[in-house]
Amino acid sequence: ASTVAARNPEASDELLAELERARIVADDWVSAGTVQMGSTVTFKPDTGNAKTVTLVFPGDADISEGKVSVLTPIGTALIGLSAGQSIMWTARDGRRHKLSVLAVGQPAAEGDAVDRRAPASSAIPADA
Repeated sequence: ASTVAARNPEASDELLAELERARIVADDWVSAGTVQMGSTVTFKPDTGNAKTVTLVFPGDADISEGKVSVLTPIGTALIGLSAGQSIMWTARDGRRHKLSVLAVGQPAAEGDAVDRRAPASSAIPADA
């Protein structure tokens, strides 16, 4: 943890803030529309076009494959959000931005062909 904090203190601070508001729940209590490790997320930052990434652990991150570490500023901002929600986040350059989650997909369980993508719902307010 101290190595991550030394390398990227902003992401570390934001991840710690996320952990403070986090609740531990059983897997079956987490909505398919909630961003968690392994989720594929389509989001729109206020700085440009919609992007789709998969949230992964740092050792699996590869931006060329769309795999973003949970320890990056964007990964920290996305985790725990649901389709239709928005959040303010701090980029590596220190500027604050708003991003809105458009859809969240979960990896299919082995042998499961069910589409687990959850589109944004107008019933879910976008909060900043």
